[in-house]
Amino acid sequence: MGGGLHARVLQDLGLALCSQDLAAGTVMKIEDIERQYGVSRSVIREAVRVLESMGLVASRRRVGVLVLPPSEWNLYDPQVIRWRLSSPAQIAQLRSLTELRMAIEPEAARLAALRSPLANASDLMGLAGQLWAAGGAGDQERFLAIDIRFHQLVLASSGNEMFAKLDSLISEVLIGRTHHGMMPTRPHEDALQLHVDVASAIQRGAPDIAQSSMLGIMQRTMDEMSTIWAAPHQSDGFIRN
Repeated sequence: MGGGLHARVLQDLGLALCSQDLAAGTVMKIEDIERQYGVSRSVIREAVRVLESMGLVASRRRVGVLVLPPSEWNLYDPQVIRWRLSSPAQIAQLRSLTELRMAIEPEAARLAALRSPLANASDLMGLAGQLWAAGGAGDQERFLAIDIRFHQLVLASSGNEMFAKLDSLISEVLIGRTHHGMMPTRPHEDALQLHVDVASAIQRGAPDIAQSSMLGIMQRTMDEMSTIWAAPHQSDGFIRN
């Protein structure tokens, strides 16, 4: 029961903070949160500790819980990404994540072509083939799972530990796009072929082709998302399914 209560309080407060329903500089009293949710102080303190670790709030002795501005948030935390994708900042979050991917993943693919272990390169070829099968069948959830593994493996194969640590970010943005209705049921064949091209280039040790092919994937993603960002009926920041 305690775990369930903690999760509910954490989810509600985290989403409110990331939606900026609670403005930066607001001071929340533990006793007020306790009354609002009808839970014990220990449950509230546990939730606050998690929110503090994400940079969303800071506890001030004899003052309360201070709401921090977005500049203090750990924007790479998977849960913060998830909350922002469910908030009025959804479009801004998607744009930021897509721009980050466009900056990082082509270079990761280039490095992977130079450094990837043979086993990883072989696995990438297998995953690219599985993407074709899942995409052709319209199996969106299976496609999502394989796509996540593909892009995470490219990062891991780059030999750059900083790139590899972005794996959860890649997972969250792909999950978010799919579950918020921003992915086609059947991917375009050009996109599927580009994944094959990336894997093949990495396997053959062709860094320039790996980089340009991944850039092609990212550019397609950027073009698809730009259409959504420009839609006039989304002025409130939310994507409509």
